[in-house]
Amino acid sequence: MLQTRPDPAATLAAARRINHEIQGGPGAPRARRALRRLRQLIGADAAGLSDLSGTTVWSGESPPSGTVAELVRDALHHEAVQGKSPLVAVPLHVHDEPGGVLLVAGTVPAATVREAAALVEHALERGKLEASADQAAQAELRALSAEISPHFVYNALTVIASLVSSEPDRARELMLDFADYTRYSLAKHNEYTVLAEEFHAIETYLALQKAVLGDRLHVQVRVAPEVLPVAIPYLVLEPLVENAIRHGIEPRAGTGTVQVRGEAEGNDCVISVEDDGVGMEPELAREILAGKGSPGSVGLANVDRRLRTVYGPWFGLVVHTAPGAGTKVLVRVPRFQPGVLP
Repeated sequence: MLQTRPDPAATLAAARRINHEIQGGPGAPRARRALRRLRQLIGADAAGLSDLSGTTVWSGESPPSGTVAELVRDALHHEAVQGKSPLVAVPLHVHDEPGGVLLVAGTVPAATVREAAALVEHALERGKLEASADQAAQAELRALSAEISPHFVYNALTVIASLVSSEPDRARELMLDFADYTRYSLAKHNEYTVLAEEFHAIETYLALQKAVLGDRLHVQVRVAPEVLPVAIPYLVLEPLVENAIRHGIEPRAGTGTVQVRGEAEGNDCVISVEDDGVGMEPELAREILAGKGSPGSVGLANVDRRLRTVYGPWFGLVVHTAPGAGTKVLVRVPRFQPGVLP
């Protein structure tokens, strides 16, 4: 009888899909599909994955639940357990900690079962790392949201209070701007928003800063209408404007200008935040983007990291600066990105 040899490309493709689909464990949306691929790949009658709580998902005909529960319990304390039927339970370790149990039914060579377990372990480890990275990014975003400068708040409220008697209408308008700014910065948001919302937050922030700095600060905000609906990560632009004022304009003598622009370039949206302030050494800018700068510049590293995570390594911040020459920060994002929705 003529036997066909396995296609190496198809085998590798199946392993890659399994690795991706099973990362979340038994609760992953495509865990059952991944187990079906694994079962076909190793020639098993059935394959199951159990987490530490005993939740098990199967592909193929599953054994009696009592048998499975006993095997899973025993497997967590042994290298592998052979059941009464051709059923093997192999404990899985994720970063040297118990991570679940792989169950394989059928006449599958022991070496093949071990390789299958190693494949699943690698996927679970990767999934845990990515989940930890997501949690860290969310924690950074929450910290960034709460990082409203007390100095700015004090100065803004002081200016508003000084205008209550002499210019009540302007004081009321600035108080509404302050309420909008704090609500946007501190409220719970989705992961993404639209560029129109980010530019509105920038305008309210700049209105307050102009009230604080007076004639020392000039601002220009120009945004093309076609990019206003573009979805971007929440709280990406405001930290760039805040840094332009705090580290560019405020330290310099005399007046300064901050320009914010947004426009379409083909399939991309390009946003620039430019100031004519004190500038910095390019090496310092690189350190800031690497997260090694002063605590007051942590927002730039956060924004850069989030952009690269969402869009890819080529979509981070680009900083042009030199001492005495001001600073220009460029943000380039796709106008349409699958999965990026407000």
